[in-house]
Amino acid sequence: MGPTIHDVARLAGTSKSTVSRYLNGQQVKKATQEALDKAIKELNFHRNANARRLVLDRTNSIAVVVDNISNIFYSGIIRGIEGVANLKGYNCTFLSWTSNYAEEISFLNLLYEGQVDGVILVSFQKRKDEDLERIRDSQYPIALIGDHGGKDGIFAVDVDNAAGVYDIVGYLHSLGHREIAYISGPQHAAANQHRFNGYLQAMETLGLTYRPEWVVESDWSSQGGYQAMKQLLERKGFSAVIGSNDEAATGALRAIQEHGLNVPKQMSVVGYDDISISEWVYPSLTTVRQPFEAIGRKAAEGLFQQIEGIQDKSEEAIHLLKPKLIVRDSCGTK
Repeated sequence: MGPTIHDVARLAGTSKSTVSRYLNGQQVKKATQEALDKAIKELNFHRNANARRLVLDRTNSIAVVVDNISNIFYSGIIRGIEGVANLKGYNCTFLSWTSNYAEEISFLNLLYEGQVDGVILVSFQKRKDEDLERIRDSQYPIALIGDHGGKDGIFAVDVDNAAGVYDIVGYLHSLGHREIAYISGPQHAAANQHRFNGYLQAMETLGLTYRPEWVVESDWSSQGGYQAMKQLLERKGFSAVIGSNDEAATGALRAIQEHGLNVPKQMSVVGYDDISISEWVYPSLTTVRQPFEAIGRKAAEGLFQQIEGIQDKSEEAIHLLKPKLIVRDSCGTK
């Protein structure tokens, strides 16, 4: 058995209650603090987390559940969450539900079983209505990143996907483009419909003609964007194309170049997300940057407000953060 707070108290020449106060972050006299630090180091003392949890009735841990831990987009979100959690003195447990062969909703059991004090669910996939209703009706601290199904009473943070594409169309219009094609994404991605809505809204607002034959679906991979662009090039008539993510846009860029067209002199290309490769393709890709770290911070702040009882998850529930247009070299004037 390892050293206990009784051993620390005896070696430091103080009481057990003083040791307990110090370990829980309360102030003690400077001389007492120095004696305690020395005793803790000498004994190699580590406090019992389970015992502390029983005393405080909290774990000082939150769970961050993502659909796929290998998704590069989640690194910025995780940084944002960790920054807030560290300030609050909390640990984060990261879980990937695809690698656990479990459904996202099943991880709420961590809350019900008292293993964590709150859960952040992170997914860019569409969520089931019944899962969203369970989240809405739960009395536990829960924050969503991504799809909230348009339901009230859920604390959710996402990027304003429609606004990002709206800005892209406006930028292309300012360069003189009037015929603009679009490569959409997979139906299971929650952002796909919002981005397409931004395209439609901007085309209508600017008085541009929507041509259904200039819209082709992809799976948001580079290969998918390449194949979609080859279909579009057979249809002709447009001077710019929007890839609804950067991977699709980089695939489209290659297809255009193989077709013998110059980017940006003969065709303008825009992406969405601002992944690292977008800056290194030739020409460098104009795109829209998502505020991933800010999304993580906002979700964590909302979760801790629930944990601390400052507000419940239905207050100021839905937060859409604005993306930013990043202008590079892949667009030219018409």
